[in-house]
Amino acid sequence: MSASQRHIFVFVISTLLVVGLFPGVVSAQSGFGDKVTVESGENVSSVEGVFGTIIVEGTVTGDISGFAGDIVVRENGVVEGNIEAFAGSIDIAGTVRGDVSSGAGSVRVTETGVVEGDFNVGAGSVQIDGAIQGDARIGAATIQLGDTAIINGSLTYDGELSGNLDAVQGDITRDRSIAPMFFGDFQPVSTWVFAIGGFILNFFLGALLLGLFPKFSDRVSDRVETDPIRSGLTGLGILIGAPIILIIVALTVIGIPISIAGLFVFLLTIWIGTIYGRFAIGDWLLSLADVNNRWAALLAGLLLAAILWQIPVIGGLVNFIITLLGLGALVLRLITRRRRMSLTPGPSSEGASVE
Repeated sequence: MSASQRHIFVFVISTLLVVGLFPGVVSAQSGFGDKVTVESGENVSSVEGVFGTIIVEGTVTGDISGFAGDIVVRENGVVEGNIEAFAGSIDIAGTVRGDVSSGAGSVRVTETGVVEGDFNVGAGSVQIDGAIQGDARIGAATIQLGDTAIINGSLTYDGELSGNLDAVQGDITRDRSIAPMFFGDFQPVSTWVFAIGGFILNFFLGALLLGLFPKFSDRVSDRVETDPIRSGLTGLGILIGAPIILIIVALTVIGIPISIAGLFVFLLTIWIGTIYGRFAIGDWLLSLADVNNRWAALLAGLLLAAILWQIPVIGGLVNFIITLLGLGALVLRLITRRRRMSLTPGPSSEGASVE
């Protein structure tokens, strides 16, 4: 396979992967990441993608859809559309003007929470202390109706129902055909399913990079190990500077399509940088035991990142730093290679491999 064919192949495969992960990349908040927050006073058209945490303090004029570890609608938060998502937990203290159609480990509507549409949920546990103005259809191991709860429509359920049954203004019907989205007491099953899926996808991309560009991948890893401070600062600069540039470009007459394409490249670069960061950390850890194996390093780095995610605050911070290291090392290596090619006389770029 020639260098040009390899470049085309990796671009096509990576593009297909990213398209699968980033539906609706032109939406206000979409993609893949640790956390997305709609700040108080902020308006976004929708939130869609795969995130560790989704927090709504402002207004989402459309839907929240996708997968998340936690979805939180704060007391002053408003979702004008629907919540159609799978999550480890869903906590609604604000207002959802549409329907809630979700699967989760646990779902809670607090005293200040309001769902103006229907409430269709499969979960391990459901706690309702707020208001549901439509009908409720719930499949859960435990369903608790608090003293302040109110369901203006009917309740169809399966599971252990307890609490203030007078909260239901319509009929209460048990339907054993409802399939709750839990397995015994293992409530966060959906979180683990998507975590495993993400791990496999990351390993596939990492294997693609190592298989097509082994020397280049090694040198990115070496850059992380030999110059971590510069790599980290470069990654931070890219993470902050690139969105600013994209926003400025979008303000021009012909800048919107360029910014959309740039956003796609930016997200893809972050993803690749994250994989390289984890590969580099895995490579460094294995080197302490005198083990030199790319595939083992990739697996070790991805496993370490997965373990770190289970540690509150610190784990997320360390993973963020690893992403900065990988992103910065990737960009620095690309710059170095570009400069080297520009200094090489003759048509060396054609047929040259990525090293």
